[in-house]
Amino acid sequence: MSDRAIGKLKTMIQSWMIIGGVTFSVAFGTLFFKLRDINWAVKLERPDWMFFEPAIPLIWTVIFACGAGSATFVWEQEPGSIKTWLLMALYLLLEIVTVAYIPATLRAKSLKVGTILGGAGEILGVVLALAVLPISQSAALLLLPYAIWGAIGTYTTWEMIQLNPEAA
Repeated sequence: MSDRAIGKLKTMIQSWMIIGGVTFSVAFGTLFFKLRDINWAVKLERPDWMFFEPAIPLIWTVIFACGAGSATFVWEQEPGSIKTWLLMALYLLLEIVTVAYIPATLRAKSLKVGTILGGAGEILGVVLALAVLPISQSAALLLLPYAIWGAIGTYTTWEMIQLNPEAA
């Protein structure tokens, strides 16, 4: 391929397209569960204050979009540098840990697994936000919804253990 063709291809394929595509693809990992596992989750008691459950898929869609936007801001600062690739790996790890929450919790039938994954995601999200802050304040701010919602989700899962000790 000629340099001109490569340049044209780079112009056509923007970094946000690649990052968004990877984010979208990894998000499909939440579909790796069996229907019988859902029956276990449906029967679990939930806290009275958990009125927002129907909105959770929309909330995570927004959070993943914010994460992809954050990654794009970081990539655009120093595209292709080792530091940027390491940060992209951290973004990917964060998404994988987040997406693993549902299938791992359902498959193990264990809210403790969910709490551990949620806590690990929360820590990774905060570490990532602090790591990108010197590079792009916008990128760090776009990770704020993850940090807030990750804490809420982890606490909710922990609270569900208190209501369903047999599901710990």
